[in-house]
Amino acid sequence: MSKKIVLASNNQGKLKEMREILRPLDVSLHTQSEFDVPDAPEPYFTFLENALNKARHAAKLTGLPAIADDSGICVNALGGAPGVFSARFAGEPKSDARNNEHLIATLKEHQDRSAYYYCVLVYVRSESDPQPVIADGRWDGEIIAEPRGDAGFGYDPHFYLPSLQCTVAELDATQKNQLSHRAQALQELMKKLR
Repeated sequence: MSKKIVLASNNQGKLKEMREILRPLDVSLHTQSEFDVPDAPEPYFTFLENALNKARHAAKLTGLPAIADDSGICVNALGGAPGVFSARFAGEPKSDARNNEHLIATLKEHQDRSAYYYCVLVYVRSESDPQPVIADGRWDGEIIAEPRGDAGFGYDPHFYLPSLQCTVAELDATQKNQLSHRAQALQELMKKLR
């Protein structure tokens, strides 16, 4: 396995989280911006296709192995929406506040508030890797109308965890990074990469 890997993202939070979890593999993880790689388009309707497209794009433009993720929130009463459109559920420009307002308004007619965060990670050794390594994670909860908590981002203030009796926005970063859909996917990916 290559010691240098490009992360098909410029998100410093993701970089920090992934570096920490992948530390035992003794790899060097770098954002795609370090190689002047522009964001890849995300034209697909599945998390897997978007993540694979981003990973292949970064590998092609850097000549290095790449890791990409795609994630979002899926609400059962809405047939899995917003899904891959989570960041832009209320349209452009993307806005966490408008997305949350739109979600709560859309759910007013529904009794079922169950939802889950989902993340898929893809590792490719090269652009044309015929056997990408794929890992995923799912974090179940429910949507509440009134936001709670100041931590996190996106839908976190409205994503309630019944088992912990709090929203994701009420968790500290350490707890979130141990329990989240992305943390689950990263742990699975690390096992597979070993």
